[in-house]
Amino acid sequence: MMNDIWILLTASLVAINAALLGCFLLLRKMALVGDAISHAVLPGIVVAYYFSGDKTSLLLLIGATLTGVVASLMIDFLTKKAKIQGDASIGITYTLLFAVGMILISTWLKGNVDIDMDCVLYGEIGLINLDKIIIDGNLYIGPMAFYTELFAFFCIGLTLVLGFKGFKLLAFNEDYARGLGINTTRWHYVLMTLVSLTTVVSFEVVGAVLVVGFLIIPAATAQLISKKLNRMMFLAAIFGIAAVVIGYALAIWLNVNITGAMVSVSGIIFMMVLIIDKFFRKQQVSKSLNPA
Repeated sequence: MMNDIWILLTASLVAINAALLGCFLLLRKMALVGDAISHAVLPGIVVAYYFSGDKTSLLLLIGATLTGVVASLMIDFLTKKAKIQGDASIGITYTLLFAVGMILISTWLKGNVDIDMDCVLYGEIGLINLDKIIIDGNLYIGPMAFYTELFAFFCIGLTLVLGFKGFKLLAFNEDYARGLGINTTRWHYVLMTLVSLTTVVSFEVVGAVLVVGFLIIPAATAQLISKKLNRMMFLAAIFGIAAVVIGYALAIWLNVNITGAMVSVSGIIFMMVLIIDKFFRKQQVSKSLNPA
């Protein structure tokens, strides 16, 4: 029972962290950048692990996060300087860096059982309780993954609170923000750093591929209901948690991949909200055309 609770708590933190940042990515029409960063951090993870030999090392977090920022710089360079189309720049960057990461895993970490492609790509949330934190000899206070996600949650929350005005202006009207003298480039890279951090701390739990689902789907669902940023962020977090809880119950019932079930439920919630939203919009249009 306690194992189930720790899994749900950890996955909920992943969903909240990703959903909050996903709202800003979505409003800036940068959903694919989140996908790119989630793949591009792989070389940083491998290099940091090669030198530290410890998947819980702070060096792993720093190295992979910096790789995500480098990926963002590459995308900006290709788009703004080389004048390559935005989606092409994203495709070039993340496939190149991801391929480099795959090569490094197959050479530097060949035969290593702690980090492999399945772990990085898909994660295994059901095994997080194997990496335990024990104090006073025998007091188990939870898995390492939970506290790593909690650390990321406080970093993201504190940064968003302190810089909310800058992030909000950047999301809704970058030109206006620039006209006010706000350093939009700085806020952009702070956001990319947070996205990289979220991806890095989540790769062992949900994997680099499925973390994109937590970044985008809850935020997209919330956007169907509200265009106000505060409410959108709150709803995105709620939808993310709902997908975690329902998805976990479904995975246990059907004996399927836990993370896959969570993201699938998130997609189902999105489709349900979309259908309901379209229905009510149609009803409103019908009433406006045929007033009583």
